[in-house]
Amino acid sequence: MLEFCKKQYDKYKEIINYLIFGILTTAVNFIVYILMTKLFNVNEVLSNAIAWIISVIFAYITNKIYVFESKTRALKEIIKEFISFVTCRLFSGILDIGSFYWFVTILGWNDIISKVIISVLVVILNYVFSKIFIFKKKNNEIEN
Repeated sequence: MLEFCKKQYDKYKEIINYLIFGILTTAVNFIVYILMTKLFNVNEVLSNAIAWIISVIFAYITNKIYVFESKTRALKEIIKEFISFVTCRLFSGILDIGSFYWFVTILGWNDIISKVIISVLVVILNYVFSKIFIFKKKNNEIEN
């Protein structure tokens, strides 16, 4: 059984790690938000922005190291990679907010159901963006 689990993990390592670190990123976001609002009495909107920034930095680092195992080491390449990551996250964030507004305000859908549907789509979109545009493997990095 242990050998089967190991094989499955090896086979789906990238997706499993993406989900694990996605959950941790969400936890970082919530913890920072709660600390900012409840402990430091910072405005909710500012707290949300700070939580988003910190969670995106956390997501970049964990995605780079543990999910996509990016080999970039040169500062210029890391900066380019990070900017691409933040740009994609901004795009998916805007899509998230716009879709939520459309589903709830225009179509009159339930807010929780809408948030769940949109969250699933955004997670998939972020994975695809990360895989194709941000942490794409160079020819000499492709594994067999």
